Amino acid sequence: MKNSNNTKAYLAAILYALIIGLSFLFTKIALTVTNPMNILAHRFTISFIAASIPVLFGWIKLNIKGKDILSILPLALFYPTLFFAFQAFGLVYISSSEAGIVQATVPVFTMILAAVFLKENISFLQKISLLLSVCGVIYIFLMKGIELKSGSFIGIALIVLSALSSACYNVLARKASKRYRLIDLTYIMIVIGFLSFNTISAGDYIIRGTFADYFKPFTKPLFLISILYLGILSSLITSLLTNYSLSKIDATKMSVFTNLSTLITMLAGVIFLHEELESYHIIGAIMIIIGILGTNFLGRKNHC
Repeated sequence: MKNSNNTKAYLAAILYALIIGLSFLFTKIALTVTNPMNILAHRFTISFIAASIPVLFGWIKLNIKGKDILSILPLALFYPTLFFAFQAFGLVYISSSEAGIVQATVPVFTMILAAVFLKENISFLQKISLLLSVCGVIYIFLMKGIELKSGSFIGIALIVLSALSSACYNVLARKASKRYRLIDLTYIMIVIGFLSFNTISAGDYIIRGTFADYFKPFTKPLFLISILYLGILSSLITSLLTNYSLSKIDATKMSVFTNLSTLITMLAGVIFLHEELESYHIIGAIMIIIGILGTNFLGRKNHC
């Protein structure tokens, strides 16, 4: 039964990586229509509606108390609030591929934080594997060439903060996912994201006297498609997948799948944006995949 649960956890992590990998592309599309905070507000409105429908119809019963909300609040601060806020604003300054590459720092941050706060110990071979995966991403970045534009440093700094927020969430969620039911934990996180981003974005429109334009982006078909993807798949479903995976496997093991999402981001650029696939992409991809497999399957077994 335990092996079956671990298999499901790894499948959930792979699906999470696939969805997140494509989310950079849809975020860039949405940014051509409106500003980052408005995207976040509409994204979590869609996510909140999708999560609330089964609750309102009684298909899912929540078991949430006031003290639970206070306990989950720090977790929701890092994800979705800070993670998506830093990501959305960072994508204003750098490309989706660059953002995906910088996001590869998540496993390193997570490994350090998990060792300190969760006392997670991974073997020497697992550490080497994790670093190999990160180096695969950096290798592709260096081979592509780095163009230092005026806003690049700001964008990179914001994406690094997004990665750090993700790492903090991975560590906090490792304990929270065992304490709370999956649906309760995810729903509270979505509600907090919905309230936070809509309050800030709607407030800004009201202050500027342009609230009539608040829902205007929905008149654009590309924005509608993007926001449905970001709201339902990249916010709600990934929250469920991440919380489930973290309830079964170590935070460090889960975080290395972020590098798989980086690989998917690059492939999306090749397929949908007609970017060229070079030999260094393939070499880097092999390094990333070997690193993921090594981090999760080399060394001593962990008892979850």
